[in-house]
Amino acid sequence: MKIAIFGGSFNPIHNGHIALARSVVEQRKADEVWLLVSPHNPLKPQRGLLPEELRLHIAREAVADIEGIRVSDIEFRLPRPSYTWATLGALSNEYPEHEFSLLIGADNWKLFPRWAHYRDILERYSLLVYPRPGYPLNASELPPNVHLITAPQYPFSSTEVRHRLRQGLDVSGMVPPCVERELREYKWDGEE
Repeated sequence: MKIAIFGGSFNPIHNGHIALARSVVEQRKADEVWLLVSPHNPLKPQRGLLPEELRLHIAREAVADIEGIRVSDIEFRLPRPSYTWATLGALSNEYPEHEFSLLIGADNWKLFPRWAHYRDILERYSLLVYPRPGYPLNASELPPNVHLITAPQYPFSSTEVRHRLRQGLDVSGMVPPCVERELREYKWDGEE
């Protein structure tokens, strides 16, 4: 089975994340997309992160009934901070029957040389790169195993969702109803 790994903080997961994962499956770029909730992304500050167990829980709730999308907690069982190279290796060892690829945004592709073992990732795995506003890419300039895909773009981010929730503003349409319910109950305190 071909599995596209979509890692991130999912702080929180929102409809854009879910639409992207669905799009990858619908376009047959992968049989399944596994969302890897990262407890700690080494390229992002910890400040402002919702509790890791909450982020994992709401991600699972958000995709529970969506065929072809599942949530993995493998990075919760690996040394921290989580490095994609180690995560992909652990997945390949745990699921040798699957072929893994990495799903990242064009913004992350621009930063890819900063990733730990990025050359090793490129040698061993294919990458699916989705468009992000402000990060134009030319598909003809990408390495052979890096593929620019089409995907819906949403005009909001997890940061905006958190900000709106802190302010008591509406987030319907930005997150699934189950995520909104969970986050409305969360005790927001302090600033990010």
